[in-house]
Amino acid sequence: MVNKELFEALAMLEKEKGIPVEYMIDQIKRAIVVACKNLYGNENVDIVMDGEKNTFTVKLIKTVVEEVENEAVEISLEDAKLISKRAAVGKEIGISLDPRKFGRIAVSASKNVIHGGIRDGEKGQALREFQSKYKELLTATVERIDPKTGNATLRFGKAEAVLPKSEQVGDEILEEGDLVKVYVVDVKVGDRGPRAIISRTHPDFVRKLFETEVPEIFDGIVEIKSVSREAGSRTKMAVISNDPEIDAVGACIGTRGARVNTIVEELGGEKIDIIVYDEDPAKFIAASLSPANVLSVELAEDGSKSCRVTVPDGQLSLAIGNKGQNARLAAKLTGWKIDIRPESGFFGEDTED
Repeated sequence: MVNKELFEALAMLEKEKGIPVEYMIDQIKRAIVVACKNLYGNENVDIVMDGEKNTFTVKLIKTVVEEVENEAVEISLEDAKLISKRAAVGKEIGISLDPRKFGRIAVSASKNVIHGGIRDGEKGQALREFQSKYKELLTATVERIDPKTGNATLRFGKAEAVLPKSEQVGDEILEEGDLVKVYVVDVKVGDRGPRAIISRTHPDFVRKLFETEVPEIFDGIVEIKSVSREAGSRTKMAVISNDPEIDAVGACIGTRGARVNTIVEELGGEKIDIIVYDEDPAKFIAASLSPANVLSVELAEDGSKSCRVTVPDGQLSLAIGNKGQNARLAAKLTGWKIDIRPESGFFGEDTED
């Protein structure tokens, strides 16, 4: 009956903590070996644990000898014959032990190892959870909010992760119990176990939202070439279609803007500019400065990936954007340094930028 209760307890532990029974049995066996070493000075132990048959046996293994010199690991032939008539000098024999009678030292050792095993198992479970979502979106539940820092502790499956205030979008307010989508940027393993680096401000968060919302992207028909983002304010995304029959920008926007509006709502109203990627740097740079019209793009001849862009006088501020945001995002999107000038004339030509 005791054995049955033990295996039922292990099954309950697996259900509540997600730790496999096989893993816990292995930890118990390790604990018993430690206990036997402490109690008997012998760690050569044969342990059988079978949950299906409720079998739990422990045998201390000793070598049969003519004359005992070390009682911890040897047994006389005479005593061995009392256990098994087939005992012979030089052979090993198992001496049955009752795990319940190991005493306080054995119980203490077992608890320490088993508790450690639970912690290790939980860490392993969390690591598997994190790794399965690495560089992917996950939906988690807000468990608590730190009133001082605004950091949110999120739970998904058996794992927890912290979403720092700096990785939250704009002025969004998270509350306990909310379901929130995050992007797993990285998974790190330290002394305290695995830790997921999660974000809602990372450019790839927007990329993954579009992969989820736009079937053509998920299927590879439409490809996202690059994303630049200032979270909570504006995102620029360059896309290209691998099928001439499919409009890449139209697919991302959706009928009456349904697809992009769903993502804008998830991002708390963040503006999203979707442009067509072009292998021609000049055309790509011109498109990246949308919504401004570009008259010309002059690429640097020294291969420095810098360029001079000319726009109509009335659209200079539009091209540059509020506090330089439009130009800044265009530069990040294209990977080019962009110098924007008005059509009426270049100012500051004779001075360094």
